[in-house]
Amino acid sequence: MKMETLQELYLEQLRDIYDAENQLLKALPKMAKTATNDELKAAFETHLEQTEEHVARLDRIFEELGEKPKGHKCEAMKGLIEEGKQMMEEDAAEDVMDAGLICAAQKVEHYEIATYGCLRTYAEMLGFDEQADLLQETLDEEKDTDDNLTELAVSCINVEAEEGENEDEEEEEEASDKEKESANRQDR
Repeated sequence: MKMETLQELYLEQLRDIYDAENQLLKALPKMAKTATNDELKAAFETHLEQTEEHVARLDRIFEELGEKPKGHKCEAMKGLIEEGKQMMEEDAAEDVMDAGLICAAQKVEHYEIATYGCLRTYAEMLGFDEQADLLQETLDEEKDTDDNLTELAVSCINVEAEEGENEDEEEEEEASDKEKESANRQDR
């Protein structure tokens, strides 16, 4: 079926983000379980609660439109979640894993921010003011989540991951120095 109106595009994109949010409802608990930093775990758990509310808002919009929310598979979210899953399967130091989880989560947030921004604009243009307000509320929460993840990353998690690298380098240098000392003793 050819899309010919902004309202048709709006409905298609609503279905896309609806599926995306439902995929995320399944992924967030796994991310929270994998995270080792307590603040990061809490951030994922908070976002899970928000995501449940995002789905409820979308349900309200579909009801108001007299449409069903099903019928579209969000391939973008599927791919982003798969990337996150691959990260969780990596053999990584705890802090490095947490940094990787933040990266995966922020990719998701940026996708959601872009989508909700477009949807809010479509709703405004179509005269769906209450829907635009609901979409703006979700957009604000997605931006806040992204900001919180950035703050966690730069204030502690990335720093700890980087310090782990420095500790590994120092340990390697110490081991190398000990090997040299041992070799020097043997030469004497």
